[in-house]
Amino acid sequence: MSAWLVVIGIGEEGWSALSGAMQALIESAALVVGGERHLALIPKGRYETLAWKSPLADTLPAIARRRGQRVVVLASGDPFCYGVGAVLARRFTRDEMIVLPAPSAFSLVAARLLWPLEDCVCLSFHARPLERLRLHLAPAARIIALSNDGRTPGKVAQLLRESGWGDSQLMVFEHLGGPREHRIEAIAAEWHTERVADLNTIALHCVVGPGAKPLSRCAGLPDDAFHHDGQITKHAVRAATLAALAPLPGELLWDIGAGCGSVTIEWLRAARGMEAIAIERDKARAALIADNAAQLGVPDIEIVCGDAPGTLVGLPAPDAIFIGGGVSNAAIWDAVWQSLRPGGRIVANAVSLAGEAALFLRHETLGGELSRIAVAQAENHRFWRQSMQVTQLVVAKPR
Repeated sequence: MSAWLVVIGIGEEGWSALSGAMQALIESAALVVGGERHLALIPKGRYETLAWKSPLADTLPAIARRRGQRVVVLASGDPFCYGVGAVLARRFTRDEMIVLPAPSAFSLVAARLLWPLEDCVCLSFHARPLERLRLHLAPAARIIALSNDGRTPGKVAQLLRESGWGDSQLMVFEHLGGPREHRIEAIAAEWHTERVADLNTIALHCVVGPGAKPLSRCAGLPDDAFHHDGQITKHAVRAATLAALAPLPGELLWDIGAGCGSVTIEWLRAARGMEAIAIERDKARAALIADNAAQLGVPDIEIVCGDAPGTLVGLPAPDAIFIGGGVSNAAIWDAVWQSLRPGGRIVANAVSLAGEAALFLRHETLGGELSRIAVAQAENHRFWRQSMQVTQLVVAKPR
């Protein structure tokens, strides 16, 4: 089938900024789909118009029913940069679609500030948790973010002040790329504008303040980065555990017996597009996991509260599994081995004699690498204080 669905990026300048070919495609369409703001930017014609429903996916059946007719979808800037293009691509094929992008808000901000875009972190807060910003706070980092609404910049400023980054430079661009474009600029600590235009883009140049605690994305965050009740994989062992889990972008982890969520959270911080499910039977600890995840910039964590292996039924197949609790439970091992994707990894830690014996047994049946992790710290410059030794099994499932 030839392409019938045309996706056109449109900016604040509207109709006049579109090429003649783009205008002709719109004028010849049977149906034009877009947000109310987008539809208001084009002249009335013979075509029908349809505003997006919420959620956007609810509009896709109406578009699909016009298959074979010319349908134009209007999108903000670049449709595949936090835009509607991804939603459409999940439903329609490349042969059916033509995409004609305009400059994205990220490109326009980078051009205004002379920031190389490849050096910037590009985020969207549109219907996404603001806590995601915490993951990217780093000395001299340049961040460009799409706002959810006119109150988003004020919320960003408050988050920066409360986390010790109040000296950071905050720039907000209203109606970017159009005749009403306007910039508001101040350091976060002195930001007093309660509301700006709903259509705005944020640029942030991070500056470390006295109260800031910059955190590395490498494994082994300090233990005091997490709220916990003592049930935590200590930072040196956690670093070794994450290295054994070997996270790759876009992979899914199951963390069984997650405690305060330290391993899960560091997995999510490790690379782009990471996913994780923390399984924890204690409700108070599950609440700690959610709090820690938000504070450390990965609020999208999934938490399942209950006992394994029952809670594992129906979960998506993981690429890696960490067993921090229940290593002596044969039913858990049977369930995780069956669920693990081919080529996936299991890492299990034990400190008790019973847990160690269980790992010896699994090593005999599954193979893998069995090791012991021992950490000692100098105390009072006089002697070493030995931490509890951890026995660790690392095993990969054949492809």
